[in-house]
Amino acid sequence: MKTFSATPADIEKKWIIIDAEGVVLGRLASIVAMRLRGKHKATFTPHMDTGDNVIVINADKIQLTGKKRQENFYWHTGHPGGIKSRTKEQILEGAHPERVVTKAVQRMLPGNRLSRQLMTNLRVYAGTEHGHEAQQPEVLDVKSMNKKNTRS
Repeated sequence: MKTFSATPADIEKKWIIIDAEGVVLGRLASIVAMRLRGKHKATFTPHMDTGDNVIVINADKIQLTGKKRQENFYWHTGHPGGIKSRTKEQILEGAHPERVVTKAVQRMLPGNRLSRQLMTNLRVYAGTEHGHEAQQPEVLDVKSMNKKNTRS
């Protein structure tokens, strides 16, 4: 028996919508990364984009446990002494709260060209409104997935 390797003709992409309200950031990011990569499919091929298109809504209402709201995001402006930082709490309360979810998902994907291509399949919105009704996305209930997988 030969090993299956997906070709572009074999790939079927779905549109999935996830409501992030009240979901812990790390759990959400791992589920989204798995869906983007396509690991939930039997036709998963490591070097191909076999994943789905994922829409995350209510990104401003995610839950962070412990002291993670005080963790910093760092970046550099390119100028001498130009290191900047902001806490996750400042970003969530600021103009672009969806960046926290985007960064969490991006850091759960492998760091190569394929992951940059996979990130184009992710759309994150701070509120409930999104412009992808025409794609007829299926709702994925992440809250019930977490209840089944957590220990009691």
